[in-house]
Amino acid sequence: SNPAGMSYLPGTQITAGLQVLYGDLSFDRDSNTNVPGSGSGNALDPIPGGSFFVTHQLDDHWSVGFGQYGDFGLAENYDNNWSGRYFAQNASVLGVSMVPSVAYRFNDQWSVGIGVKAMYGMLKADTAIDRSPFGLTDRSDGQFKYRDNDWGFGANVGVIYAPQPGTRLGLTYTSKVDLNFEDKLDVKGDGPLLRRLDNANTQLDMTVPQTVTLSLFQQLDRQWALLASVNWQDWSEFGQVGVQVDTTANNAQSTTIDANYKDTWHLSLGAQYQATQQLLWNVGVAYDSSAVSDSNRTVTVPMAESWRIATGATYALNKDTDVNVSWAMVWLGDMPVDQSKTLSGDRISGQFDNAWLQAVTGNMTWRF
Repeated sequence: SNPAGMSYLPGTQITAGLQVLYGDLSFDRDSNTNVPGSGSGNALDPIPGGSFFVTHQLDDHWSVGFGQYGDFGLAENYDNNWSGRYFAQNASVLGVSMVPSVAYRFNDQWSVGIGVKAMYGMLKADTAIDRSPFGLTDRSDGQFKYRDNDWGFGANVGVIYAPQPGTRLGLTYTSKVDLNFEDKLDVKGDGPLLRRLDNANTQLDMTVPQTVTLSLFQQLDRQWALLASVNWQDWSEFGQVGVQVDTTANNAQSTTIDANYKDTWHLSLGAQYQATQQLLWNVGVAYDSSAVSDSNRTVTVPMAESWRIATGATYALNKDTDVNVSWAMVWLGDMPVDQSKTLSGDRISGQFDNAWLQAVTGNMTWRF
């Protein structure tokens, strides 16, 4: 994320990694829910991911590199007949970035870098449609599907200042990336009301937040090093989080859902321990404030404040090859949700109980 860091990587280096994300995101409805149905089940299926990075030092000043990685994303798979099916059944959003970068090292103290980001965004959503609002008829549910992909572009800019050996201060700015999704609703279900919505052109505008990060690396002695960072993310510009279809006995309409997010702060503290010449151990803890208040949280994008703990180890197989394995836990806790629709009056109310995510990652680095 800070391209100036390439100045500290000699020669040519390649890092490739794989990860799996899993967790528990189960919704417990309360008595205010007025839609019959099953429980949500665990909406999180295991999600694979991968990354690839290469850097090359041209001379004592210039370095170039390229990175490809998942910038953000989450996928949910609720039970199709759960009580919140009129708000979400299946949903996924993913941003994959490709970032060519260049860095320049002025001297032992100052390095700068810039990367141009091309992000490929993918959005999918399957949601049931209530064809019997208020229970006036006995009709089976309809369904709509929304699919689109889009390219967005931005930049990463960074600077690293090393006032003395063993101390590095980094400042990174990541620009916003606009993703404009547009698809014709694919509506399934009998009746003229739903046929009117079929192929309705619907646009969702999302802005991946701009960020500013200040970071510190401090070597304490031959074995121990301290790491810390503070980060601001402009989530208030995110935009829209999904599409919903609302119905009455004689009307049906589609609308987009505004996120109503707020900016967030991230704080982290970590340590590195050089246990042996070959083995480096890492550990850290972090806190993220919530981008959404309880009143604006949705079952489509359930976000909240979170605590993270992580640990990992890097082992040098030889002077040119490292292998790394790491684990991270993100604790979201209880996340209340209360969503209603104006026309049908459909309501889902309750909370995600003790929600958490974990990620296991492995990667290798080769030097030439």
